[in-house]
Amino acid sequence: MKPRLLIFDFDGTLCDTRQNIIKAFRATMEALSLPPRSEAACGATIGLTLRDGFAELYPTLSDADVDHAVDTYRRIFAEHRQEYMPALFPYVAEVLATLHREGYAMAIATSRLTDSLMLFMRAHAIDGYFSYTVGSDSVEHHKPSAEPANKILAALGIAPAEAIVVGDMPVDILMAHNAGIRAVGVTYGNATREELIAASADHVIDDIRELHAILAQL
Repeated sequence: MKPRLLIFDFDGTLCDTRQNIIKAFRATMEALSLPPRSEAACGATIGLTLRDGFAELYPTLSDADVDHAVDTYRRIFAEHRQEYMPALFPYVAEVLATLHREGYAMAIATSRLTDSLMLFMRAHAIDGYFSYTVGSDSVEHHKPSAEPANKILAALGIAPAEAIVVGDMPVDILMAHNAGIRAVGVTYGNATREELIAASADHVIDDIRELHAILAQL
């Protein structure tokens, strides 16, 4: 069925936030005297909520200590907000403008809090392209649960068969399939082509501009 709705992940799909996230992780580790973790280990948590990310990096921490780490990360990020302002990936702004002009409905499902999501979207003047956004504070169950995608489908009145999820991490692909939605994985973010294929992405692209050709074929 021809897609009417595109559900995008944000970090690693539209916006290149990897280094800024890793900087904030490392500053948090230093502030709390936590054993340092590698860039690869920190990057592998992108797509998870902060709480799940810290729990994965430090599985022996208590729930209270994980909450404290999350609060510290958010404080550090807020204090360095301008320094940590990320850039859009190449061609993202142009592709979003074209898709919007062609009449596709677009939404975002992210593990980022809604306030920082909106800050970044407005800074890059892309917020007007999206009909609906779901942040980690908008759902009870996060990716790879279907809940973020299902919430968007319900809000916009669109069937799963009429939607496509676009994301850079296996959790994005799994969220899509758990909701009965086709998924496109992008390799320029935080996961490899092999990881996206292993998660059963329906299509894998190396450049956001390839999305338009895929949509034209469906």
